[in-house]
Amino acid sequence: MKQSFKQSGLAGVFTVLLTLLSACSSGGQGAGSGAKPAAEDPNQAAVRELVVGLSLDTLLEERWKKDRDLFKAAVEKLGAKVDVQAANGDDAKQIAQAENMISKHVDVLVVVPHDAQVSAAIVAKAHQAGVKVISYDRLILNADVDLYVSFDNEKVGELQAEALVSKVPRGNYVLIEGADTDNNAHMFKRGQMKVLQPLVDRGDIQIVYDQFTKEWKPVNALANMKTALAANRDAIDAVIAANDGTAGGVVGALAERRLAGTTPVTGMDAELAAAQRIVEGTQTMTVYKPIRKLAETAAALAVQMAEGKKVSTDKTVFNKKIDVPAILLEPIAVNRTNIDATIIADGFHSREDVYRNVDN
Repeated sequence: MKQSFKQSGLAGVFTVLLTLLSACSSGGQGAGSGAKPAAEDPNQAAVRELVVGLSLDTLLEERWKKDRDLFKAAVEKLGAKVDVQAANGDDAKQIAQAENMISKHVDVLVVVPHDAQVSAAIVAKAHQAGVKVISYDRLILNADVDLYVSFDNEKVGELQAEALVSKVPRGNYVLIEGADTDNNAHMFKRGQMKVLQPLVDRGDIQIVYDQFTKEWKPVNALANMKTALAANRDAIDAVIAANDGTAGGVVGALAERRLAGTTPVTGMDAELAAAQRIVEGTQTMTVYKPIRKLAETAAALAVQMAEGKKVSTDKTVFNKKIDVPAILLEPIAVNRTNIDATIIADGFHSREDVYRNVDN
């Protein structure tokens, strides 16, 4: 009995071992015979979603809310997630927010810098963690930026100056530029001066006031324009305002002197208030930068970089340290004659909203 029990027990052990060996052998052969790989096993953990970090200077302006929404929608359509943080003009906060996103292991970081110089710290911290950085619309200076996606910003300045010269080929000009800390503001001005300088040299145009606008704030543009008017006893023939926010400040100052609508004023960004001023006649033009195209282009490239794929460009922009690979889109001049065919036709603003004050 005892011998029979031992034999039976040994047979059971051998049976179990053979079963286990057969199962292992079957599992090993399964990968080559149509069985699902381990990674595809529904019981295994899902592959981690790619995450794109978006660090914004501000969400206090209409323009940047549109960028955020369009960029987020485009990234999510491509199957990735977006972590959005906005510093609202605070450099220390923007750096801290970027560090937070980096610590949460975003796969790529897209930055709209508040201060072009200070934001170099964000690039350095991202690279230490192996995260690539895209400079969105505004160029980060003195940093090893991986990609710059924007518009041809010197062309923006050229379009602004050309619009005014066509109306006022001679006279006193005022330049109300953007924030001195924003590299784009300097690029806009370079473009403006390409058009204006030959006329200044010839004596046709006199630049009687030239000032940057701290933080791009309309209230600061208003103060600058009041100073310009007082210094020149209202003898101002044309005003180049760098964007629609500063244009709003300029028009406000002109309105106080009953000059709104008689002194041409430029802008940029095609904000709704600016579009309304154009149809009312108090702002001459704006520069439309098709933000949907910018956001969707940047989103596609961000996901591509997050996946570890190489991005190639045919342009570079020097940021005082390196020639940054760049994608530069074309801006469009918008005035009373083509506003319907541009920003309204694109669905950027509805016709009802743009013409609300005129139609009523």
